[in-house]
Amino acid sequence: MVTKQHNTETTGPAEAQNLWLDRDLSLLAFNKRVLDWATRDDVPLLERLRYLCIVSSNLDEFFEVRAALHHHVHHLKPTGKADNKQAHHTLSAVVHALVDEQYALYNDVLMPAFAKAGVRILSYGERNLAQHQWVKTFFEKEVRPLLLPVGLDPAHPFPQVANKSLNFIVRLSGKDAFGRDNEIAIVKVPRVLPRFIPLPEKLSGRRQLFVSISSVIRAHLKDLFPGREVGQFSQFRVTRHSDLAVDEEDVKNLRTALRQGLVQRHYGQAVRLEVSSGCSEYLSDFLLHQFELPHASLYRVHGPVNLVRLNQLIDLVNKPKWLFPPYQASFPQQMAAAGSVFDRLKKGDVLIHQPYESFDGVLSFLREAVLDPHVLAIKQTIYRTGADSVLMDLLREAVQRGKEVTVVVELKARFDEEANINWAEKLESIGAQVVYGVVGLKTHAKMLLVSRREGRSIRRYVHLSTGNYNPRTAKLYTDISHITCESKITQDVENVFNLLANQSKIPRLQKLLIAPFNLQRSMIDKVAKVAQAAQAGVASRIILKMNSLTDEKLMQALVDAGQAGVQIDLIVRGACMLPAQRKGVTDNIRVRSIIGRFLEHSRVFYFQTGTAKSLYLSSADWMNRNMMRRVELAWPIEDADLRQRIIDECLTLYLQDNADAWSLNSEGQYTRVQPAKSKRVVSQANKAAAQTVAPRSAQSALMALHGSKR
Repeated sequence: MVTKQHNTETTGPAEAQNLWLDRDLSLLAFNKRVLDWATRDDVPLLERLRYLCIVSSNLDEFFEVRAALHHHVHHLKPTGKADNKQAHHTLSAVVHALVDEQYALYNDVLMPAFAKAGVRILSYGERNLAQHQWVKTFFEKEVRPLLLPVGLDPAHPFPQVANKSLNFIVRLSGKDAFGRDNEIAIVKVPRVLPRFIPLPEKLSGRRQLFVSISSVIRAHLKDLFPGREVGQFSQFRVTRHSDLAVDEEDVKNLRTALRQGLVQRHYGQAVRLEVSSGCSEYLSDFLLHQFELPHASLYRVHGPVNLVRLNQLIDLVNKPKWLFPPYQASFPQQMAAAGSVFDRLKKGDVLIHQPYESFDGVLSFLREAVLDPHVLAIKQTIYRTGADSVLMDLLREAVQRGKEVTVVVELKARFDEEANINWAEKLESIGAQVVYGVVGLKTHAKMLLVSRREGRSIRRYVHLSTGNYNPRTAKLYTDISHITCESKITQDVENVFNLLANQSKIPRLQKLLIAPFNLQRSMIDKVAKVAQAAQAGVASRIILKMNSLTDEKLMQALVDAGQAGVQIDLIVRGACMLPAQRKGVTDNIRVRSIIGRFLEHSRVFYFQTGTAKSLYLSSADWMNRNMMRRVELAWPIEDADLRQRIIDECLTLYLQDNADAWSLNSEGQYTRVQPAKSKRVVSQANKAAAQTVAPRSAQSALMALHGSKR
């Protein structure tokens, strides 16, 4: 992995050695680790296909969000920075190699495995006469009425092609009905059409046979252009820059501006063009010119131009034995399914380790608050909750029951803007107080505050989380929910809600750390104190678990601490710009990434000097955007038993993982952690036979620990 210039204000070893790794290359390395799951023989077949789709979806987002940052490099003048161009060429080569690897896996491994098991996607040449006839009938009845081919001429310019939509380009010969020689036509494929169509049982026998919509249209292109000869053709898909850019300081109504921007998102700057591998250079050059793209942005693929759509096949095949065994999360161990959450919290805090323990615990807390006549007010932040959420339905019911409901809705949650706008409008329409956060910042903190009258006083109850209030992703993402009525934390949360609503003076917080004000500084200070202890000869340790590590000031603090003698373990799922164990610089820093059945999402920050331990949970990764451009929270876990539980389940197990773990080296490469050889010798007779340590998966261990026994 290519490194980039270290650029912090701090001087030191890191700057001298161009220490930081390239962020985008690190993101792509993460997707390589995800793709590895699609290659594993021990993973069920449909799940392997799902991981292939996940990588494709991740790459789509990479192009939609990150590619535009590099696109301008192609338009630099000859005097432009050579290192920028070289970095882009390196990045482009890595992406092309990853895409090639995807399609090789699809064509050479997965599809043959499906075929051997009786599941096939039939191409045009593989269909028999009866199947051809059925496809033709399907085309005439279900597809053709929805297609409107457009022949290009001065009166019919190149049509608007939506982001990631399926299209065909066709080169025609002969003259049209008006005697003209316009030779290029575009066929847009509506999104409402299924991407895969099952053939009826009478045409499939004992197998499951499918045809793709692109194959159906390809077989009948000539029928769309009567009187013309169809020559060259290709399916194609264009990816566009889709990060909404709204000048918040210059708009009167952010919600209205974003809704308008959602329409324009589908037609942003083109950043990638995908075509069939057999597409002629004439047609590919035509499309590149049309979309103003360089040749490096062209991807010739040996298969469907959108592998994400293969997710439909997973549902259509419907073979449970080809999926992971179903996991049934247990109800949170610290909560009683039938008891009062409020009564339980008076005895002590509650932790929920999702998805091993069910998100139903959080819903139970909110549901009890909605139904309890003593609850006066509910305040909640919403970042990602989904288009169909029982949680939002509960908030609506709370309003209808006369409770004061305040919801801080982040309208700029990437790719969830429309769902959040719709929820904001629905809540406002029934009388909830809806706040859109702070201009120029995203509100990423996850907090729920319940105010309840108890006797002559009002007691507050708080839910804080490392993850979103999304019941669907709560079954797929690892996160920690913390529910408490501890007075200092609840007061802090109340103050943060007031800050978001009225944006007055920054509150003085007792327990919580908040970005963009003091979270980064506080983390740097904590790292520095551990470093000071190490220099004084005190055994010191830092263990951090997060999704991404890219903030240069925080990374520099870790480098300094490691050089002071602190033993540092970093569990970073995705992008990590800090290389591990680089001689003379990061010798004491180890970095690993866990890629498993569930997406690692919890953020846990642990600091130890001697016997003194402190542990924080957070909504924030150690990225500059989280520290400086978002409202984020971190909060301490001070109960010794709960803290130890988090250490055991979120840190120790993950550091012991030798099944799903990858280790980062000094140059930015990741290698699978393999089970070590045991030094134990059972007898003299088998002394020569090495004993291997059994694979240990942190996620599997937690599923076994918390899974429902029903």
